[in-house]
Amino acid sequence: MPPSVPDPARRNERSHRAILEATVELVAELGYEQVSVEAIAKRAGVGKQTIYRWWPSKGAVALEALDDRLRTAPGGGSSGSWPDTGDIVEDLRVQMYGVSELFTSREVGPLYQGLIAAAQCDPALSRAHLDQLIEPASVACRARLALAKERGEIRADADVQTLIDMLWGALYYRLLLHTRPLDLAQIDLSLDIVFRGLRDA
Repeated sequence: MPPSVPDPARRNERSHRAILEATVELVAELGYEQVSVEAIAKRAGVGKQTIYRWWPSKGAVALEALDDRLRTAPGGGSSGSWPDTGDIVEDLRVQMYGVSELFTSREVGPLYQGLIAAAQCDPALSRAHLDQLIEPASVACRARLALAKERGEIRADADVQTLIDMLWGALYYRLLLHTRPLDLAQIDLSLDIVFRGLRDA
C-alpha cells in the first residue's frame, strides 16, 4: 500500500472524517504553512498519534482531504465522470468550469496551492499527487477525447495529452503563479483558440 494512503481497516470513520474536515477548515482559515498536525488533531478532537498512525505527514492528510473534496466535482478527482453530450467542446467546458470553480473556492484553492508547494520538496507526496489525483483525471479525459476522435469531433492525428496539457495547464498557470485571477471567460477563450485557431475566419 502506498505510504500516503491510510489503512481503512485501522481507522474509526468518525475520526477519519473529522480529521479531513479539520484539515480543510484550518488551511482555509490560516493558510497551509501555518497549519500543523497538532492543530489538525486538536480541531478534530483526536490525538496527534492517531493522525500519524494513519498518515505519514501533514501533506498526506491534505492530499486525502483534497481528493475527498474533488470527488464531488465534475472531472475534478479520481472518481469524476465525464459527460458525453456529443459535443466535445461543451463537455470540456463543463469539466473546466467545475475545476476552475473549485480552484477559486475558499476551501479547495488554498489547500491545493499549499499541497502543490509542499510537493516540490517532498518526492513521495509529489508522486502520490500525480498517482491519486492527476493521472485518474487524465485517464478519464483521454478516454473522452479518444471517443471524440472516433466520432470525428477532433482531428484523428491530434495528440490528446498535449491538448490536456494546454487546456488545464492554463488553469494551473494562473492558480499557482497568480498572473491573473481564474475566471470562466478564460476557459471560453482557451477553448475558442484551441478549436477555432488564431487565423481570421
